[in-house]
Amino acid sequence: MTVPNQLSDDRAEEGPVPGGAADVDLADPAFWQLPRPERLSAFARLRELDEPVLFTPRPGTARTAGKPFYALVRHADVRTASRTPQVFASAPGVTTPEPAGWAKALFGNSMVNMDGPGHAALRRIISRRFTPRLLAAAEENIGRLAGRLVDEMISERSRDFMPSAASRLPLEVICDLMGIPAELRPRIARQIDHASEHVGVERRGRARLRIPGRGLASLARMQLVMARLAHERRRRPEDDLVSALVRADVDGEALSSRDLGAFFSLLLVAGVETTRNAIAHGLHLLDGHPEQRELLRSDFDRHISGAVEEIVRHSTPIIQFRRTVVKEFPLGGRTFLPGEKVALLYASANRDESVFTRPDLFDITRSPNPHLGYGGGGPHHCLGAHLARVEMTALFRELFTRRPVIRQTGDPKLVDSNFDNRVGSLPFTFGPDIT
Repeated sequence: MTVPNQLSDDRAEEGPVPGGAADVDLADPAFWQLPRPERLSAFARLRELDEPVLFTPRPGTARTAGKPFYALVRHADVRTASRTPQVFASAPGVTTPEPAGWAKALFGNSMVNMDGPGHAALRRIISRRFTPRLLAAAEENIGRLAGRLVDEMISERSRDFMPSAASRLPLEVICDLMGIPAELRPRIARQIDHASEHVGVERRGRARLRIPGRGLASLARMQLVMARLAHERRRRPEDDLVSALVRADVDGEALSSRDLGAFFSLLLVAGVETTRNAIAHGLHLLDGHPEQRELLRSDFDRHISGAVEEIVRHSTPIIQFRRTVVKEFPLGGRTFLPGEKVALLYASANRDESVFTRPDLFDITRSPNPHLGYGGGGPHHCLGAHLARVEMTALFRELFTRRPVIRQTGDPKLVDSNFDNRVGSLPFTFGPDIT
């Protein structure tokens, strides 16, 4: 369905946020430079209002602030919008600003920006690859990888957790699944890092958002590497995901080179970036809550599942995605109209007091824990959620059940962002037991 690009005139000129949230402006890049506790407090005030608030970028603010949007901040509203794609569409784009037409023509359209049968067909291609046999083999491989990485961290006396383990484990797992040769992995890792470093808010100088899509040169280089590998797999297929993709078809048509490139980029960037941040936040949370760390160490197998879910809820690696309304729909006290934009604020939904008792508390025994950290369900629920859980479990097993014990030596360097909860660096060391 075609929808207008602008909000209806009678809604685009709403005034300031009412009540105790009058000072909240999610469309201002400066908001995303505030300390995280202040942003979470602002979300809490927005959740107290009767209906979602419209935020409109002011004249003169950064172009990347995007179009006017309604902020969905309550758990129930975000969950409903996530599971109602026939109303809240991912096309034309889930980030802000939306992907330009020329970028889609050059790099292909990412699956996260698609809806309907085309999106479903692409998901099926991946889902069919995650057979019980493949998942069992992947879990064994992840366990071995985690042990090797921690051994290397100790022997090499690494000092930054991000490049030594948090980034390497998900990268190696994705590369193994895709069948990327070892000699190509360092180059792929550099392009992923360059592409994802442009997600955030600059601290210095004039405030401006750095958003997904700015690392186009890095994406282009990564897609070129993958295009060569895809060509080789067409000639000599192997038992890997790249071979499956190059032989796949959607509605009777083979995937184009651009489609393959967009798919590869999504798997590599999303599959690595979100998991690395969850792992890093997990180490920080467990080190900063010694009673929770010791509870986990006292019976790892009993508590690790709850710990993983609570880490994802508490840190919420992806802060928000956007949706476009394609038909009239009542939600959260307001009737939305076609063409309107909404922001699904997972970071707020995961702190909703009506769902989570003492939501700011980090509690690995929290049950139930219906967080929306993997996208809130629906057709865009994270395909890699299971693998992410397995990776976190394997790495934390190595970090918290062996000796010597890992310890933080300083605060993590966080990257201000309106998109993801990214950790730039996290200093650590291994030392004597700290029970």
